[in-house]
Amino acid sequence: MDLIIQGVDEDLLMEAYDVIVVGAGHAGCEAALASARLGKKTLLLTISPESIAHMPCNPSIGGTGKGQLVKEIDALGGEMGVNIDKTFIQSRMLNSSKGPAVHSPRAQADKEKYHIEMKKTLEAEENLHLRQGEVVELLFDSGSGAGMTNDEAGTTEAKGGISEMDSGSGAGMTVAEAGMTGRKVCGVRLKSGTVYPGEAVVLATGTYLGALVHVGSREHHSGPSGFSPSVDLAKTLAKDGIGLRRFKTGTPARVLARSLNYEVMEEQAGDDQPLPFSYLNDEIGGNQISCWLTWTNKEGHQIVSDNIHKTAPYGGYTTGVGPRYCLSIEDKVDRFPDRERHQLFLEPEGTDTDEVYIQGMSTSLPERIQEAFYRTIRGLENAVFSRYAYSIEYETIDPQALRLSLEYREIENLFFCGQVNGTSGYEEAAAQGLMAGINAALKVSGKDPFVLERSEAYIGVLIDDLVTKGTNEPYRIMTSRAEFRLVLRQDNADIRLTEKGYRLGLASELRYRRMTEKKLAAQKEMLRLRGTKVSPVAANELLLGLSAAPVSDGVTLAALLKRPEVSYAGLVAVDPVGFDASGKPVIGRAAAELAEIEIKYEGYIEKQERQIRNFEKLEEKKLPEGIDYLAFEGLRLEARQKLDQIRPTSLGQASRISGVSPSDISVLMVHLARGNS
Repeated sequence: MDLIIQGVDEDLLMEAYDVIVVGAGHAGCEAALASARLGKKTLLLTISPESIAHMPCNPSIGGTGKGQLVKEIDALGGEMGVNIDKTFIQSRMLNSSKGPAVHSPRAQADKEKYHIEMKKTLEAEENLHLRQGEVVELLFDSGSGAGMTNDEAGTTEAKGGISEMDSGSGAGMTVAEAGMTGRKVCGVRLKSGTVYPGEAVVLATGTYLGALVHVGSREHHSGPSGFSPSVDLAKTLAKDGIGLRRFKTGTPARVLARSLNYEVMEEQAGDDQPLPFSYLNDEIGGNQISCWLTWTNKEGHQIVSDNIHKTAPYGGYTTGVGPRYCLSIEDKVDRFPDRERHQLFLEPEGTDTDEVYIQGMSTSLPERIQEAFYRTIRGLENAVFSRYAYSIEYETIDPQALRLSLEYREIENLFFCGQVNGTSGYEEAAAQGLMAGINAALKVSGKDPFVLERSEAYIGVLIDDLVTKGTNEPYRIMTSRAEFRLVLRQDNADIRLTEKGYRLGLASELRYRRMTEKKLAAQKEMLRLRGTKVSPVAANELLLGLSAAPVSDGVTLAALLKRPEVSYAGLVAVDPVGFDASGKPVIGRAAAELAEIEIKYEGYIEKQERQIRNFEKLEEKKLPEGIDYLAFEGLRLEARQKLDQIRPTSLGQASRISGVSPSDISVLMVHLARGNS
């Protein structure tokens, strides 16, 4: 479709794109790559190319719940898992002593190499143009010039362009100025005045939108790590009627490794055999560094307590809401006065730098007081500082204004993803970016959106929580948020999602083939384990060695594996067929892990799958878009208001909205049964 561009200097009008992504953090990178890999001509705009895939806070990928997100991103064909496998310097599987539902991979990244490798990936991607530029305004199609020819309009025509009214300065009117209704985004304007037409726009502004950095009572406009903020865009979004609110986060100081006394700290080494994030990799090499553990103390707490009024939140210098699960040291001291110490991790930021990140110690104390406090910590007595801590507040939107596709309900073809949606963390951002990029590309193609259910993926849990429940603080994914976490494990994300990514055209043929081979190998192995018997003598030799109860008859390998004391690797003593000469599973580590979990937790998995089927029954009952909830008789007033605000797509989603009761759901079920709309 060709739209007319009016009131734009011809020299400022650039080529049109299918999808324009604004911001090149973790969300923007995934969004742009997904769109381009789905065949759409994609533009990725960033204020600072040096900040691409930057890690201004903890230089790591994964963690509890977050690791599952990264595995799902990878299974669908995203890039985060591939990139961290290239650039990790330490890798660990968290919660390995617990059940498989909470096993979560985490890798320490070489921060600079992670940025470099992601930038190279973006630059090499076909259909993707990476460009420096600060977006200051969204442009909208009012429909007034649609379908007009150049001669009729007397203006320049561009494929996939936009229609604007001349505001008298060569710039198009904003929505608020023009009073447009039925809005549809059609491009962006840069600070330079340059206009890029685009059929869809994805905003992935991270913590840069209207960003304000605080150190003590002092504040200044800045993005993370001193990069330029996006101030003008925040103003125009508000002018366009997009509701904004302030959140905040913080980051600790960085110190030089040469100034630390590691001899008095506790070493935290990586796993002996690091496991890859990406399903494309079988092995990724070994760990290169150790992290170190130390603690705060009463002396340091007293310094914080005596000066807490000088920090941004306690001094009243900031209005942003901070994260619940990543507290500053001033919050820890204030909220937990009985705690004598708090745990800190010293994490190297890379192999080509001496900088060390002090995890667990974010603060906005004045710099002189920061030094005094940090130097009370065991091992940091002579710390040399390279960067001081600060807090940063920034603009976010209310994610309840979004559809499950991450499209803004009031503005067609406008998508939001990442921390601008009120989340925290690189992994949550990347997951949203992947989904926003997919859905922007699908929308441009006139196809239905791609939505993952809560029962299918942690990504589904994340987005459903945001859109349906909203958040009043920076949201963080956790395993406890997933009702079906035993099914949504990190080891089977490829089994759950790669076929979906392959059908979309995002996951490669190689990914799909590796997934099907792993799945078939695990299925065959489970049949073999269930059909292979072991004599009671051999079985008891194994069991008694593990201090487990003996058996009186022959037993299958599967029955042995169901014993909590027995692992798949432990079967090597009674199952020479399943292992090679070095003791490794013949079918490969990944397939063996899948087979082991499926057998060992078979009963629990079957129970959860029954729960999923019941869950899906409500999800399948779709609610018509045109329901007038405010005039809906039988619903309580609060339910009417919440349903009208969120516009759920199914009874299942409606049932998860705060303020909608089971009796309200019953009324909706009767309404659907009668065939009303």
